[in-house]
Amino acid sequence: MSSTLIRATALKLVDLPKASSHRLPDLLHPKLRLVFVGTAASNRSAELGHYYAHPGNRFWRAIHEAGITPRRYQPSEFASLIALGIGFTDLCKTGAGMDHQIAAETIDVPGFRAKMEKYRPRTIAFTSKKAASLFYGRPSAAIALGRQAPDGSWPETFVLPSPSGAASGHWTLEPWRELAAWITA
Repeated sequence: MSSTLIRATALKLVDLPKASSHRLPDLLHPKLRLVFVGTAASNRSAELGHYYAHPGNRFWRAIHEAGITPRRYQPSEFASLIALGIGFTDLCKTGAGMDHQIAAETIDVPGFRAKMEKYRPRTIAFTSKKAASLFYGRPSAAIALGRQAPDGSWPETFVLPSPSGAASGHWTLEPWRELAAWITA
């Protein structure tokens, strides 16, 4: 290989976008019927590159049992949900771990708002009260599960109980069913 080609190849590598700084890629498309929003990728999800990948996470079972998807998908199939009008993102795209392990300065609410304004989904569903509290700037205890009060031109918003195994004591499928009824209406 010539030194010119080597230099050109090295320059291309330097100019590549730093997508690796994102633990999980957004799965967003204009006018989706639903976008699931978490706080950040779990360590397992970041490691595998799949949303809700920990074996103890109830997410994939919940969306099927609630009637949001026609079958139970596996975490590795998350990208195929775009065909159902379902997308994914997180408030923190650079950190990973349990909610309490995510550094406050990595939470990007303005960036999330900009994405939602750009893509304009019909419905947003926060997959934990913690994610919703970060978005709304209120304590988790002040956040109700289920459909939230309309907010002007902002998409319909739901807050769901965390499907994480670490949140088992607060688990209920009912808000997930409420979401399913809304998006199929």
